[in-house]
Amino acid sequence: MKNAIRILFAITASVTPALVEAHHGWSEFDATREVALTGIVTDFHFVNPHCVVEFDVKDDKGMVRHWQGEFSSPGPMVRKGWTAASLEPGDKVAISGHPAKNDVRAVHVTWIRLSDGHEFKIEDGR
Repeated sequence: MKNAIRILFAITASVTPALVEAHHGWSEFDATREVALTGIVTDFHFVNPHCVVEFDVKDDKGMVRHWQGEFSSPGPMVRKGWTAASLEPGDKVAISGHPAKNDVRAVHVTWIRLSDGHEFKIEDGR
């Protein structure tokens, strides 16, 4: 019985970090590529598990495309000076980050410039 408990503990200890990283990781984004976008904020969600900015970007043909930028959770964002009112609908933003691998218009934000000129480098989105 003691051996079974040890084996179960060893398996749990080795698998748990991978599960946590899979949930909180950024695997759906392509870390080998970076895109730069300029757009207008339509909504900002300062919530767990990830803060999200929704924004509209005009493409090369003048078509408006809806994008989503993902940050870390509110805790690390607060430590960087962010609040739920940091982004408001109508704000112009410049965003750089890693695009989604599946061609969805989403980006893991690594840098953002707000309409008031403040710039934030978001290390690994955290």
